[in-house]
Amino acid sequence: MRTDARRHHDPQVRGFASDNYAGAHPEVLAAIALANGGHQIAYGEDDYTEHLQRVMHSHFGSTAEAFPVFNGTGANVVSLQAMTDRWGAVICAESAHINVDEGGAPERVGGLKLLTVPTPDGKLTPELIDRQAYGWDDEHRAMPQVVSITQNTELGTVYTPDEIRAICEHSHERGMKVHLDGARIANAAASLDVPMRTFTNAVGVDVLSFGGTKNGALFGEAVVVLNPDAVRAMKHLRKLSMQLASKMRFVSVQLEALLARDLWLRNARHANSMAQRLAEGVRAVDGVEILHPVQANAVFARLPHDVSERLQKRFRFYFWDEAAGDVRWMCAFDTTEDDVDAFVLALKEEMAK
Repeated sequence: MRTDARRHHDPQVRGFASDNYAGAHPEVLAAIALANGGHQIAYGEDDYTEHLQRVMHSHFGSTAEAFPVFNGTGANVVSLQAMTDRWGAVICAESAHINVDEGGAPERVGGLKLLTVPTPDGKLTPELIDRQAYGWDDEHRAMPQVVSITQNTELGTVYTPDEIRAICEHSHERGMKVHLDGARIANAAASLDVPMRTFTNAVGVDVLSFGGTKNGALFGEAVVVLNPDAVRAMKHLRKLSMQLASKMRFVSVQLEALLARDLWLRNARHANSMAQRLAEGVRAVDGVEILHPVQANAVFARLPHDVSERLQKRFRFYFWDEAAGDVRWMCAFDTTEDDVDAFVLALKEEMAK
């Protein structure tokens, strides 16, 4: 029996749970269609992946090399494997995505030890790094070899270029490399109003996990090697980690669509501005506390638990710390002013009950 595809959801419904909930940007979908048709060499030897290298050079310099992968966890695991020995460890914030939200993949798939540090705002500093940066000659302790930071952080805060430079200089002086999880790197660049290179290769970052999915791609990220001396066996590790796409042109063309012009920046600026609008709206609501500076596309707040539960029936979003009543509200490239205003109105109504 023939079954025709049909829409199973209301495309007018948007929530504040995650920028991953958003669909793909129309320009990205058009690029995928453009890359379709005919035959292209598989496993990354296609024309689109070759051109992506030139696009990445325009953003990160001539030594940058991009290795497209399927998802952010894959990008992080491949990056960290390529930067460490079997006995190596990675220093990261306790709130880091690699520690909290990747199902143990860095440990179980990458064979890594994560050395975590509590942070008040999701950001590492040289002083915080030194809480775990010791014992290189102690065979009883995993050897710290990489410092991994997230830009912007899991708490919605943004490192300045000078803060990342200080981390890189401090780490390199101690013989460690620096990895940057850039799942939302576009939002950070939009917030800082600087090119992405300003807080990556220009300040000493060795390897970058470049995010596309949260910024309008259908799927697909890339490991961007900024310092070739910081990695080894990248091609083999990508395959070993099940991140080598046979039809890689469909990943590469999405990243090209975002990066070749300014789509990446337009999308990020819009998401950030919607988060600012949301923050301004909820600040006026008695009984709601904003927990962290709103510097990208996330708003973290604390409000009564029962209010959040009622509000969740009207708009999707997640608890961040349910015991404390903390929630996270995310904006995306397709969040509208009407979406934000309707959410703020619903919040006011639920708080008034």
